[in-house]
Amino acid sequence: MNIDFTESEKNFRLEVRDFFQNELPEQVKLAIDNGLRLSKEEQILYQQALATKGWAGTNWPVEHGGTGWSATQKYIFYNESAKAKAPRIVPFGLSMVAPVIYSFGNKEQQERFLPDILSSKVWWCQGYSEPNAGSDLAGIKTKAVRDGEDYIVNGVKTWTTLGHYADWIFCLVRTQDTGKKQEGISFLLIDMHTPGVTVKPIITLDGRREVNEVFFEDVRVPAHNLIGEEGKGWTYAKVLLTHERTNIAGVASSKQRLSSIYEMLETPPDGMADLRKNNVFMARVLATEVELKALEYTELRVLSSVSTGKAPGPESSILKIKGTEVQQALDELYVEMAGIYALPFLPQQYDDATVEPIGPFFAANTAPHYYNNRKVTIYGGTNEIQKNIIAKHVLGL
Repeated sequence: MNIDFTESEKNFRLEVRDFFQNELPEQVKLAIDNGLRLSKEEQILYQQALATKGWAGTNWPVEHGGTGWSATQKYIFYNESAKAKAPRIVPFGLSMVAPVIYSFGNKEQQERFLPDILSSKVWWCQGYSEPNAGSDLAGIKTKAVRDGEDYIVNGVKTWTTLGHYADWIFCLVRTQDTGKKQEGISFLLIDMHTPGVTVKPIITLDGRREVNEVFFEDVRVPAHNLIGEEGKGWTYAKVLLTHERTNIAGVASSKQRLSSIYEMLETPPDGMADLRKNNVFMARVLATEVELKALEYTELRVLSSVSTGKAPGPESSILKIKGTEVQQALDELYVEMAGIYALPFLPQQYDDATVEPIGPFFAANTAPHYYNNRKVTIYGGTNEIQKNIIAKHVLGL
């Protein structure tokens, strides 16, 4: 895609590029340069560097500390960030709960929570899915019963990403049993240090603790932590999910990964076969590129809509479906490029810059990326559910 930037936008691109080259904390830059996962502390340092620059609230309204960027500026920022291989922002605070708070929370809640979210002083996690309520999110069973000035919460949430780091969790809870599942659900903010909250790990295929189960046993939550009206949580949750699905698409990151594939095809690293004459492989590369270019146009339309103050619409479901399919297609291409060197997954290669990788330099990350990204078509609402949304809200079926 060719976009003609104005002089102002070209200057902005240079400013963003300079930031990623020269203004990141040293230990964050070291981790990025060595292709390592960022620790919690390094991730916070990165996000606080963005906040200091005034760039943390990409989609936030200006009155709450947001950037006020145009769709083109957001496009430039996301693409320069991906080219610099910078980490993606942990979305739960800045990109997910914050829009709900500044859209539906009262002034006291906005003043209490938004500054700490913007400055990454507080780590948030998401309490939506339950053991028997994932894609059927309206089937949640976690209950919150009003008791004077508090709610008493009992239940369990699962697949809680990075919940073991979190200070707060935003939860969908059932405050009323009605005939319709989507009714009687409320949006509640819960301090993770409250007595009765227990976090238990779920170990993933790569041997790491990324997701958790969170148990609530007679947890007392102040009623003033309720966002908006009681029983209206489903409405607020849908707004949050459209932001989440837009972020999951990861268009800029996929563009960077595709660009790296072309670079390695042109100059194959030691240990990698020359695949340029493999017509089947090259056809898959080109097909992925076509899908990605088409997806980029949809993302630009969404960014333009958000820039006017609107929440993403059902097109966020299109982004989620195609974005995650492209991510998985790229994972498969990387595994094929790595060949036999994709087989040995040594976690220390991903965490320690002193460990010598086996095979081509990129091969160490192919297995964890492949296995971890099996989930992207599931979380944030399965792709099958997104097709139902498109059928109803776009096609009118």
